[in-house]
Amino acid sequence: MNHIDRANQEAFERINAAEPELVDVVYAKDVLPGMDKRTIGHAGPPLEWKDMCGPLKGAILGAAVYEGMAETLEEAEKMVLAGEIKFVSNHSMGCVGPMTGMITYSMPLWKVVNAKYGNVAYSTFNEGLGKVMRFGANGPEVLERLKWMETVLAPAMKAALAETGPISLKVMITKALAMGDEMHQRNIAASALFVREVAPALAKVVENRADLERVMSFISGNDQFFLNLAMAAGKSTMDPVKNIEHCSVVTAMSRNGTNFGIKVSALGDQWFEAPVLTPKGLYFPGYSEKDANPDIGDSAICETFGIGGFAMGSSPAVVRFVGASSVQEAINYSRDMQEITVGLNQTYIMPTMDFIGTATGIDIRKVVETGILPVINTGMAHKQPGVGQVGAGIVNAPMDCFVKALYAFADYEGV
Repeated sequence: MNHIDRANQEAFERINAAEPELVDVVYAKDVLPGMDKRTIGHAGPPLEWKDMCGPLKGAILGAAVYEGMAETLEEAEKMVLAGEIKFVSNHSMGCVGPMTGMITYSMPLWKVVNAKYGNVAYSTFNEGLGKVMRFGANGPEVLERLKWMETVLAPAMKAALAETGPISLKVMITKALAMGDEMHQRNIAASALFVREVAPALAKVVENRADLERVMSFISGNDQFFLNLAMAAGKSTMDPVKNIEHCSVVTAMSRNGTNFGIKVSALGDQWFEAPVLTPKGLYFPGYSEKDANPDIGDSAICETFGIGGFAMGSSPAVVRFVGASSVQEAINYSRDMQEITVGLNQTYIMPTMDFIGTATGIDIRKVVETGILPVINTGMAHKQPGVGQVGAGIVNAPMDCFVKALYAFADYEGV
């Protein structure tokens, strides 16, 4: 075993040793460095307004109105063009958010601690499907829902977690894999497990019956509620893998709707970017491929630590939703990912594939050598701002990210 392989094995062991636990609900203004009332966090590598896609622009304008920076979307756009709003990549703040990934001053965040290494990661709350800000929608109903999540749902969840104590997301993900989830586009089992865990505590701490009814209806009726928790688990799992000398393992994958970016352990926080691809999949009635924006979101952190598309073989029910042709195709995807990773996860097991672990620890060398690209299960946003979700599908990471990273890694190694 050479020094790179030894470093990659260390990364693999850190991923497997991770113990992500949900411990609290906090607010962005209280925990994120540099977060003020005119700062907006977004998914993917950093980029300027002129380079942003439609749904990201739509979400930013809606977020500005939600925060009270502006009264209208038009006024918000004038503020952006005047340079009065600052944009920052979520990953740089220790956060992740799906699709557009909006994080603003007043938003509540899940706080997840990796109990093994002590690091903290944050994620937003999941809004549900359809016309939601993470897909670029920004209408009054979107903003009302976000304000309710801030003022009612988040305090209820915070109080409930004070009753339950830390919740092991690792255990919950393991159980959900055995129940047919892959945790990126199918979170039904994981969301149900989470509701089962917190429902008694919510019933105890939420005194207003109308509030309790809406909270329970929202979380139990949102099949994607657990997605953001899986993402925070992934972020907290992968951050301790950063900055291992000679390590060629990917520590983050993310997209901003324009570019796809990856980070590599030995190369620190540098993004290696290439134009993002458009998913192929199934569209909601009335939409087609001409409506879809290229891929977007921090949610590829799921695949980075071995779930999502990498666990597709464990989720027969997700196959038709993301447009795969058969269960065998999903199994083939999971097998292909074994060719570009360090090893098989010791905890995240796929019963439908004879109880083997999911492929874990993407090695940039293997991606370039084999030509096999990481596969990602994803939602699809309309390319125009303000519309929302139009479907779900499968997308690959672009090869150029890995080629650029490998050149930089070769320079780092002095090759």
